[in-house]
Amino acid sequence: MGYSTRHRCAAVAAASTTVALLLSGCGTSGKASLHDQLPEAIRKAGVIKVGASFTAAPVIFRNQQGQPEGLDPDIAAALEKVLGVKLEFQDVGLFANVLPGLFDKKYDIAMSGITDTRAREQGVDKNSNKINDGVDFVDYFMAGIGIVVGKGNADGIAKLDDLCGRTVTVKKGTIHDDLAGRQQKACDHLGKALKILETDADAKALDNLKSGQADAYLTDFPKAQYNALTVDNGQTFAVAGPQLQPQPYGIALRKSDTVLRDVLTKAMNSLVLGTAYDGILAKRQLAAGAIPVAVVNGSS
Repeated sequence: MGYSTRHRCAAVAAASTTVALLLSGCGTSGKASLHDQLPEAIRKAGVIKVGASFTAAPVIFRNQQGQPEGLDPDIAAALEKVLGVKLEFQDVGLFANVLPGLFDKKYDIAMSGITDTRAREQGVDKNSNKINDGVDFVDYFMAGIGIVVGKGNADGIAKLDDLCGRTVTVKKGTIHDDLAGRQQKACDHLGKALKILETDADAKALDNLKSGQADAYLTDFPKAQYNALTVDNGQTFAVAGPQLQPQPYGIALRKSDTVLRDVLTKAMNSLVLGTAYDGILAKRQLAAGAIPVAVVNGSS
């Protein structure tokens, strides 16, 4: 699901080693050293192009000025200082477009609150059929799944089984869509059918819930909290039950881009093991998702 105990212990044990490697690799000029380790094409361009779907507040969204804002842009801005290059976001529209655009080389990396899963790493669908080359992830945050319901939670929903016999809305192409599909089978065994209402955007999913077309909305826990607190000044939605199945968010890269992946891992660790990372999470009220150290492909 999320980081296993083995991964967590290994991560904490490796933290001091990582610090030593960063110090030995960076010397007195960490930014210049990591900059020099970037692929030549990126050094020459001075830019890392980032694909994202600006539909996932508080992780990434457009502010009132139309500029990208949220956890991912904050992390990117901090990485710019470490790497000495710009991280330039491109809005790809629907979330389902993010990884296909990466495979098509429309940008160098993807940051869009993307959950690191073994299926995405291996490039397989929910039936284990090969669908692409897979991606590597540089993990930087932990987030579970939240169940959004109407204020007051009149149906008393607190866990996945409580969705049986009801309608749940999800965004297409997400882990929540997959989870709803698995839960649908479990509900069938209980003799209480679960109806899934798929959408292309979070706003539409919230509309489905608000209008009564759906009884619950499955999404990332940070987004669930954000919507419960901010939509209609917190008067319309609530988060039902605890965070479910925490897994890491990762910066996604093509499998062939190992040099960029490794430099980003070092850069991310310079943030995580310093003070910048905690400051960013505190600003976004996401401190609960902090990781002890950045790792590659930490989904299992």
